[in-house]
Amino acid sequence: MAEEIQSAKATAKTVRIAARKARLVIDLIRGHDVAEAIAILEFTPRAGSPIIEKVLKSAIANAEHNYDLDAQNLFVSEAYVDEGPTLKRFRPRAKGSASPINKRTSHITVVVSEKEA
Repeated sequence: MAEEIQSAKATAKTVRIAARKARLVIDLIRGHDVAEAIAILEFTPRAGSPIIEKVLKSAIANAEHNYDLDAQNLFVSEAYVDEGPTLKRFRPRAKGSASPINKRTSHITVVVSEKEA
């Protein structure tokens, strides 16, 4: 019988970054080894990089602590960004009117799995 592949997950909810901006960064690390993914995130000059790096490190820690997996054998099997709740604000404009400002949030999920032997 085939062995089931172990995986560990980490999620950051209601992070104050727009989902489409975070997706640009998350697409860079999907499918990579965790060491390579961390290196990519450290040298990517985008606002979402430190946030996603923190979630990735949390997923690695979950894998090591909860499932006794070796960090050397892990890769990013799933990584996705969903839209969170939008904070609606208003900015004063000319002639006493107002225009809406949407402060978007996102839910970032990273799943790391063990490589097949």
